[in-house]
Amino acid sequence: MLTLDRRTLVGGAFLAPAALAMPRLAFSAPGSLPSAIGRAERLARLAKARALMQRGGIGAILIEPGASLDYFTGVRWSRSERLTAALIPAAGDPIIVTPFFEKPSVAESLGVPAEIRTWNEDEEPLRLVADWLRERKLAGAPVGIEETNRFFIVDRLKAQLPRVAVRNANAVVRGCRMFKSPAELALMQAASDITVAAIRDTHGKLREGMTREEISSLLEAAMVARGGTDPWALVLLGEASAYPHGSGKPQAVRRGEVVLIDTGCAVRGYQADISRSFVFGTPTREQRRVWEQVAQGQKIAMRAARIGATAGSVDDAVRAAYARWGYGPGYKLPGLSHRTGHGIGMEGHEPVNLVRGETTRLAPGMCFSNEPGIYLPGKFGIRLEDCFHMTPAGPRYFSTPPASIDAPV
Repeated sequence: MLTLDRRTLVGGAFLAPAALAMPRLAFSAPGSLPSAIGRAERLARLAKARALMQRGGIGAILIEPGASLDYFTGVRWSRSERLTAALIPAAGDPIIVTPFFEKPSVAESLGVPAEIRTWNEDEEPLRLVADWLRERKLAGAPVGIEETNRFFIVDRLKAQLPRVAVRNANAVVRGCRMFKSPAELALMQAASDITVAAIRDTHGKLREGMTREEISSLLEAAMVARGGTDPWALVLLGEASAYPHGSGKPQAVRRGEVVLIDTGCAVRGYQADISRSFVFGTPTREQRRVWEQVAQGQKIAMRAARIGATAGSVDDAVRAAYARWGYGPGYKLPGLSHRTGHGIGMEGHEPVNLVRGETTRLAPGMCFSNEPGIYLPGKFGIRLEDCFHMTPAGPRYFSTPPASIDAPV
């Protein structure tokens, strides 16, 4: 369970939830994309992290390459056996530890004041971490480790500092990243708008006999043409749509069968994730009924997503309705075998999830997918997915759900 104040801490001070309200904007061309996250916002993030560390009694947190390293420092790097990491103390500027020969490359994207300390190939990088903790008089203070950090880092840090206390850094990292600022929401809106436009373009080009690979290529090219980066597309055709992540069997568009598109892209590191299901040709009565039930499931989820409600209660509300309609119960099939939604931001899937038992309470700035599919093994599946962010007044979509199976885009 994550325990966080429902107000949003920015730059060490609490802001009223209204500070997160923003108008819905639309972006469709690379030249009109919103600005990247700047130095001032990253400094505010570090200030917030320091305040959360001080509140939780953590001396410093260690962040490996990935979204969190970019989030706090601007450094975009990949994980390897050679350690590159940031150490963010509860007071003062962070440091970056990296191999000597990587220093110029790491420095290119560094967006905050930070010393870069290097190690050579015959040296132990965790010794640099231990030495820095001793210099800052933090060797006896708990060190927070992000939940995605690899085991060897903790193991080798303990070899250098046998008495070091290792803590879970979730309350700090999640306490920052889960609550999106207006600038982050604008980038997610842009990614969503680009993705919707790509689905619309591709829908108009579908022809009988097309393969999922051909459809994916159309989607990805359309997103890149509009300024999206890192495009991806999962296309499920016919019976494969009954399995949430598809099948390896050959698939092609056939008249009267379901086409399920799950796709997205990034804008300056912030993600979109949208799904549309429709029938190529005329839907059967059963296909139409299931589609309308999923659309109703999305509406039930949005009504349940209220400030102060637990994330798990959103999943509960959808699943209760599905059970009344004869699906499940619970996660059984035919029905909804996966969670109702997941967190989203710099990563396509982030904490926390709209899933049974999740007790984190919804608060302004949190962002989620809303994707209560229904799957009928051996037949077909329907998934509609639109992401939303929490405002002081409740949830607000980034993308507008489709009107009907006959007007899916």
